[in-house]
Amino acid sequence: MADTEQSEGHSEPQGRHVIYCGVCTLPPEYCEYGGTVKKCQDWLQRAYPDLYNHIWSAEALEAATASLSIEAQKRAAKDAQKKAAQAEKAEQKQADKIANSVVTIKRVERNKRKYVTAVSGLEAFGLDLKKVAKEFGKKFATGSSVTKVPSGGEEIVVQGDVSDEIEEFLLEKYKDIPEDNIELVDDKKKKGASAG
Repeated sequence: MADTEQSEGHSEPQGRHVIYCGVCTLPPEYCEYGGTVKKCQDWLQRAYPDLYNHIWSAEALEAATASLSIEAQKRAAKDAQKKAAQAEKAEQKQADKIANSVVTIKRVERNKRKYVTAVSGLEAFGLDLKKVAKEFGKKFATGSSVTKVPSGGEEIVVQGDVSDEIEEFLLEKYKDIPEDNIELVDDKKKKGASAG
């Protein structure tokens, strides 16, 4: 008896369990405002079928739009189609960008028998260059850093001639980089540039 009276007297705020989308990281109720609605719906249907039916079933959508006027319903349908088309176009653009992107692994001679290996083009595959540079440094036990290139981008510079090993490491660790998109280049420094 005493326990029930105390719990009624103290109304402490209770923690709330919120589910976040595995694709866009928004709560599923707000996925429609992100750019990946279709992927979000697929994820939600696999992970939480009950919640999917609560939000995206035909009855739920009809109930949500029932209070709108006929004109507003038509606008909402048109907007939904437009958003779906934009999301599809963005996905296609990203897929094309990845397909056309090339990772260049360049062996550059510093002086006589000293080499550095420069890796560029990884950012097109959504990789964080600083993290990858750190992984290269650990894997090959050498110095590795991210440097800016004159053309405006960034590249990873690894000390030593490890171009073949880097190619194998990238193919093994990052499966989303196709083997055809990796290009090995041997770049020798010009004699005139080193004298001075």
